[in-house]
Amino acid sequence: MKRTSFTLVILLLLAAGCAGARRDASLPPQETAREAEATSLFGEPLFPPPLPEERKREHLAKLSEARGRLEKTPNDPEALIWMGRRNAYLGRYREAIALFTEGIEKFPDDPRFYRHRGHRYITTRRFDEAVADLEKARALIFSRPDEAEPDGIPNERNMPTSTLNSNIWYHLGLAYYLKGDFESALPAYRDCLEFSKNPDMLVATSHWLYMTLRRLGREEEAGTVLGPIREDLDIIENRDYHRLLLTYQGKRSAESLLSDAAKAGSLANATVGYGVGNWHLYHGRREEAVRTFRELLRVEQWPAFGHIAAEADLKRLGDSPSR
Repeated sequence: MKRTSFTLVILLLLAAGCAGARRDASLPPQETAREAEATSLFGEPLFPPPLPEERKREHLAKLSEARGRLEKTPNDPEALIWMGRRNAYLGRYREAIALFTEGIEKFPDDPRFYRHRGHRYITTRRFDEAVADLEKARALIFSRPDEAEPDGIPNERNMPTSTLNSNIWYHLGLAYYLKGDFESALPAYRDCLEFSKNPDMLVATSHWLYMTLRRLGREEEAGTVLGPIREDLDIIENRDYHRLLLTYQGKRSAESLLSDAAKAGSLANATVGYGVGNWHLYHGRREEAVRTFRELLRVEQWPAFGHIAAEADLKRLGDSPSR
């Protein structure tokens, strides 16, 4: 990819996906990290990204429903789980973690509470705690039948694409990956692949598995991961992972991938931006990788996995998030 055109595409991506600077200029000067939902790996307070008004109203209505259900059935684990999930969709991660912690205290043998708290520990950059929770969830699902996990934000076909087991393995692999422990991430993603029974989970798991193998320098093994990936897969929601895998196969260019992402939402930018940056990194193009990660961190989508991974890689590389 030519450097000039790559830079232009990155600028397009930022124009499309960046709703504002990571530091919200509307926050009063007295806003402190104590009121933030998390702290970045570089010590910056992270406040919930603004939601479109219509989506915010919808999430608030769903939260109200979840609260009413919990008040009626306080000993129902399902009601407590949804109260936590609904708070998380509004960016209230500390409250979500507190609710999942309450669930663990009440229902210590229910793996779902460890699974969801582990997920939100990842969001809030508490990777060691995420690993501990997800390892506990992994132990609790041993020899249990798998079950579909309902979506809190349904896709266009209203068809859940993941299961409890696949989500536990997926997030466990991610927690290890973010810690830079690729050797531990590898078996988690391999196990996750066994529970990835539809095209959406296939491409999501395969993407992280492929990247893990490339970071371990196991290029030949990584190539075998791409074998089942076809252009005609019926993807419902994980189209960006699918496009990235096609790029690794050489069927698309990274430049066209970034251009497409610039036309989509900021989550797509984070997913694609990290995939492309990581692609540069394991091909030895450190400067290009760092530049891509830095541009990605300017997009206001810090809860996205791609954003978190870019932070983690810059931190490990000894680079700052800005020039």
